[in-house]
Amino acid sequence: MLDFKKNKDDEIRRKEEEFSTERRRQQDKFQQQLDAELKKRNEALEESIRKSLTGDFENQIRILKDSNSENEEKLKLARKKELEFLQKEKELNTREEELELSTQRKLQEERAKLSEEIRKIEEQKVAAKESEYVLRLKELEKQLDDQKKLAEEMKRKAEQGSMQLQGEVQELALEEMLKITFPFDIISEVGKGVRGADCIQTIRNNLGLECGKIIYESKRAENFGTDWIEKLKRDMRSQGADIAVIVTKTMPKDMDQFGEKNGVWICSFTEAKALAYILRDSIIKVYGAAKSQENKGEKMQMLYTYLTSNEFGEGWKAIREGFMGMKISIQKERDAMEKLWKAREKQLEKVLLNAAHIRGSIEGIAGLDSIDMNLLDTPEENEDDIAH
Repeated sequence: MLDFKKNKDDEIRRKEEEFSTERRRQQDKFQQQLDAELKKRNEALEESIRKSLTGDFENQIRILKDSNSENEEKLKLARKKELEFLQKEKELNTREEELELSTQRKLQEERAKLSEEIRKIEEQKVAAKESEYVLRLKELEKQLDDQKKLAEEMKRKAEQGSMQLQGEVQELALEEMLKITFPFDIISEVGKGVRGADCIQTIRNNLGLECGKIIYESKRAENFGTDWIEKLKRDMRSQGADIAVIVTKTMPKDMDQFGEKNGVWICSFTEAKALAYILRDSIIKVYGAAKSQENKGEKMQMLYTYLTSNEFGEGWKAIREGFMGMKISIQKERDAMEKLWKAREKQLEKVLLNAAHIRGSIEGIAGLDSIDMNLLDTPEENEDDIAH
């Protein structure tokens, strides 16, 4: 009985040991499987995390690239708009400058026209005064000369206002005026008692060649004589003159200023100088036109030779180079001034903007109307300039 129990105890003990051994073995095996599974899961988790991180990093890189591309496009668009704005601003400034220049030119032209009109009026007044002064001076000189010879007779003439004396004075003044005005012409005085006009002007051009003649008749009567014109035309034909002129104090009834009547020019003493210029110029031009018809073929050949010569070509080339040089210089100066103006405008905008910030800060502390800090004349002008 004891042996059986002992055997049973031994058997139970052995089975317990075997069970313990098997359990430990199973536990070790389970632990190994668990460790293997945990390792496998950890590796899978690490791989998943790595892939997730890699994907997030790539997504972030892609997002950054897309954002960078978008920013570059926006920057290009902004630069393009800024360039367009600057171009429009420059065009606007150019138009304003052109408008200002055009306005100044028109004002200058109007001023010049007004000055010219005033100058002509003043010249006419001065010419009238000078003519009257010359006539009076000559009259006084003539009176003094005659007083030495015939004191009593000149006293009577001075008291009665002799028309003959006045005519002689105007005749002398006319001759002196022609000699001073046209020093290269021949002014011939017709002696008293000789049939013909008072004086003859023989016209010479710049080469000293005689081109024609103008005869003058001086009258200072109170009424215009009806036979003066025909008499002077006969004198003109007899003297071989081209033009006849009557210088008179009293104009014909149908004329209020100088002009031509029945082939004779009629004017006052104040108009004689200007009329002489015109008639003399016309005679010289007619003489030149007549001379230009002589040897016309040879002159045309000479003109063609000159126009096709190297001298003409080089001369024109020099003129063109000088013109282009002046044009380029003006353009450079204009570009430099535009650059300087633009820099000053930017500096002024910066000053006005900073002033506006300081003004806002001070007004926020001290009150709106406490301190006047406007840089310009009025607040509206200051705000408009800052806005622009």
